[in-house]
Amino acid sequence: MLRRLYDRTMVLSAHPRAPWVLFAVAFAESSVFPIPPDVMLIPMVLAERAKAWALAAIATLASVLGGIAGYAIGFFLFETVGKALLDFYGYADKFEAFASQYNTYGAWIVFGAGLTPFPYKVITIASGATKLDFVVFLVASLLARGLRFVLVAGLLYWFGPPIRDFIERRLGLVTTVFVILLIGGFVLLRYVG
Repeated sequence: MLRRLYDRTMVLSAHPRAPWVLFAVAFAESSVFPIPPDVMLIPMVLAERAKAWALAAIATLASVLGGIAGYAIGFFLFETVGKALLDFYGYADKFEAFASQYNTYGAWIVFGAGLTPFPYKVITIASGATKLDFVVFLVASLLARGLRFVLVAGLLYWFGPPIRDFIERRLGLVTTVFVILLIGGFVLLRYVG
C-alpha cells in the first residue's frame, strides 16, 4: 500500500498544479500523512531549479500549518479521549511526569523531529497533548522545517541531479548526525562553560 502511495505521489510531482499538491502533502504529513513532502519537493526542484526557494517556502509554510493542526489534535482530543484512557488504565500520574519532562526539552524535541526523518506528526500531536508552550512549538517548528526544506532545495539547486541519489538515500542519516552534533555541542557548552 505504501509503495502505491509513494508512486502516486511521484506522479503528482510532475502535474502543473504540483505546488498545491506539495502544499497539501506537507500539511498532511505534519499531522496524519505517512509520506514526507521531500518525495515531491525533490523532483519538483530538479524539474525547475529556479523555483527551488519558492518550493522550499511552500513546503515550510504548509508543514508548519500542518504542525499546528497536529498540535490542535493533541491539545483538544487528548482532553476528551486521551485523559479518560489514561485514567482508566491508571497512568494519569505517569503522564503528568512525562508531560513535565517533555516540556522541559520541548523546543529541542520539536526542532530535532522537524529536521530529521523522525515522524514529525508524533511530535506535533505530543506537543499539543502535553501543552507545550505554543510559541516555543511554533518557533522550533518554523526553524526546523525551514532549515530542512531549504537544505534539500539548496543542495538540489546548487548540485542538480547528481545530488538526488545522495538526498534520497542519505539525508536522513546526515541530518540525524547533524542534530546529534548540534545538541551534543550545546550539552558540552553547558557542562564545560
